[in-house]
Amino acid sequence: MTDIAGAPVQELRGVGPKLAGKLADYGIHRVDDLLFHLPLRYQDRTRITPIAAAVEGADVVIEGEVRAADIVFGRRRSLVARLQDGSGTITLRFFHFSAAQKNNLRPGCRLRCFGQPRRGSSGLEIYHPEYRQVQEGEVLAEESLTPIYPTTAGIGQNQWRSLCGQALLRLQSSPPRDLLPAGQLPYDLAQALSYLHAPPPDAPQALLREGHHPAQLRLALEELVAHNLSLHRLRERAQQEGAPALPARPRELEAFLASLPFTPTGAQSRVLGEIAADLARPCPMLRLVQGDVGSGKTLVAAGAALQAIANGYQVAIMAPTEILAEQHWGNFSGWFEPLAVDMEWLSGRTKGKKREATLQRIGSGKAALVIGTHALFQADVAFHRLGLVIVDEQHRFGVHQRLALTEKSSREHGRPHQLVMTATPIPRTLSMVAYADLDCSVIDELPPGRQAVSTALVDSNRRQQVVERVAAACAEGRQAYWVCTLIEESDALQAQAAEATAAELQQALPQLAVGLIHGRLKPVEKEAVMARFKAGDLALLVATTVIEVGMDVPNASLMIIENPERLGLAQLHQLRGRVGRGSEASHCVLLYQAPLSANGKQRLSAMRESSDGFYIAEKDLELRGPGEVLGTRQTGLMEFRIAELPAHNHLLQQVQDLSDQLREGYPELIEPLIQRWTGAAQQFAKV
Repeated sequence: MTDIAGAPVQELRGVGPKLAGKLADYGIHRVDDLLFHLPLRYQDRTRITPIAAAVEGADVVIEGEVRAADIVFGRRRSLVARLQDGSGTITLRFFHFSAAQKNNLRPGCRLRCFGQPRRGSSGLEIYHPEYRQVQEGEVLAEESLTPIYPTTAGIGQNQWRSLCGQALLRLQSSPPRDLLPAGQLPYDLAQALSYLHAPPPDAPQALLREGHHPAQLRLALEELVAHNLSLHRLRERAQQEGAPALPARPRELEAFLASLPFTPTGAQSRVLGEIAADLARPCPMLRLVQGDVGSGKTLVAAGAALQAIANGYQVAIMAPTEILAEQHWGNFSGWFEPLAVDMEWLSGRTKGKKREATLQRIGSGKAALVIGTHALFQADVAFHRLGLVIVDEQHRFGVHQRLALTEKSSREHGRPHQLVMTATPIPRTLSMVAYADLDCSVIDELPPGRQAVSTALVDSNRRQQVVERVAAACAEGRQAYWVCTLIEESDALQAQAAEATAAELQQALPQLAVGLIHGRLKPVEKEAVMARFKAGDLALLVATTVIEVGMDVPNASLMIIENPERLGLAQLHQLRGRVGRGSEASHCVLLYQAPLSANGKQRLSAMRESSDGFYIAEKDLELRGPGEVLGTRQTGLMEFRIAELPAHNHLLQQVQDLSDQLREGYPELIEPLIQRWTGAAQQFAKV
């Protein structure tokens, strides 16, 4: 049969250049785009309800005779018609109307109306009902539930129903090709699409609302398989390009580890081994390292960097903030200077002659290890022999930023190996769809001595007690963070500003040295405050979320977070991870503003219940959805048309099985399947 995929929407009745332009702006170019433009919800217009049985707030179809229609002048001018059937009378009210409309609503004409009754001055009223004139005894035209489509300005529901109805007629004569192996699914593709655009009157609406109807699951499954396959394809293409083989250097690694004041955990050693094996192969390593806050990802990155450098290649380490990049600079300087490794620093504020000299050292290959921020991928930065790219907190970078960095290797040396790290654990369910192109290592063991952080929820009206707790902790020689979510006062958001809070706390605690840090400070000012806090000269650091990553002060054992309900779970977990790094028991106080929304209660309760980053990540996914959890990585990739995570998590194992089955037995179906669901979006999924 002929696939209708290529037919442009202009072939449909009623689609002129203007409407075609609006549809194109909405992402609909072809007839099959309409088939996959599924309703958000449904209305039941298949049965007529007696007027006497109409219920306030419930959608109804009613039919009756117009008894009177008049213009009424009150607070607002309105056209009011009284409609009567054998059981009762109801008012139809129109605030926007024309003279022709008033003339058409003449007494004695028969109307069939759809709307939602509400309580008004004359009993039940329907404002602006949809209606049409009918003859007595005329049968109901609606044989299925009425779809309500997602829409955009300038396209009404009747237009969507007309367009999708025409697409469905074409579907009957030339259905789109089934691209999943037959025999395992309750519906074929054409059946699922037909059902969802026009469900029968007895369709289980609760299942449809939840996205769990078998027809919806059939489409979600196919979409998830397409995304999984597109990522596998990206991986295959990347690995065909070739990369420098960097054999393991056990002698250098053992000497480095022996110089450390601690022994790596078993999990760190395992992940180091996985990375060493990847680097030794002549195809690009594509590995994601997940580790909870404080699990020791930096040491693993150092082992990988050492292997590349010992083989004569350069390493670039990119961090999303200067604070985190500086933290890496401090760690790597302490570890690598005794090994005579040449290092360079590059950030946006490296200017003038200093920048020229830095770029020259990078371009000549003299700088073996380059650490910096997004400045690393700027056009004038050229590497001599880039062998390994390490991206920390990878979800904080845009896709093109990482691509620009991995493309800074010359063709003769192949693509650099890639190691991306995150302290925001990605739920396993999500990684099966979003990270199928990456090998994944998990550092699932915390170093000895790391303290569990106890978490308490405290209403902001007990703020004074929290201030006293800070005073007591600092009097015992410990340090504390006080995190605010805004820099300046905002009455609308009811959030304490960092500047106002710092002044207030200094006044309340005159015996303590209080510091202030936020993103609007100049870098040199920021560094000075950080240095004083690390040295113990400041007892209390008032900060915005700029300290989310990159702060390592073992003596800090108390974290206060104001208005935590405004932050995502992953961000709260990162902030909490700034304490618990020393030998003292540590505490986190979530100072919330009552009343909390239901979602806010769930999120803060999850923080109190668990310090497990993977549990937090699953909860974050459940409450916020994949787009926010993954950050900018998934531009163009995670905007599913049908599938919803985590609602469709239970399909993911079947997704994996079908993906494997297609790659092994039906390779010819892969390209059309990817094109159907992801189109050009797949190019953005590269890491």
